[in-house]
Amino acid sequence: MDAVARLQIEERIIAMLKTVFDPEIPVNVYDLGLIYKIDLQDDGEAVIDMTLTAPNCPAADFIMEDVRQKIESVEGVTQTTVNLVFEPEWDKEMMSEEAKLDLGFL
Repeated sequence: MDAVARLQIEERIIAMLKTVFDPEIPVNVYDLGLIYKIDLQDDGEAVIDMTLTAPNCPAADFIMEDVRQKIESVEGVTQTTVNLVFEPEWDKEMMSEEAKLDLGFL
């Protein structure tokens, strides 16, 4: 996979991540800053490191499965692995400016 193709697929992955929401927060997981890493392999495998706003999030399984399914629907992605990580610990400063505005933090 060349650099241009990789960039296009990564842009489509980000667009898909922006359609995944925590059921309790009206902001997508990407703008919330919950996605720590997107690693697209040459064979099309996407490895995602993500966190949650709280370690005991009751919707964790739902959110992670939604992330996996939506990324696997992206053309060029052959498989997706979603790793749940808690380092660094998430805080509201990781949110995009748009998310902070939507949630009243600005």
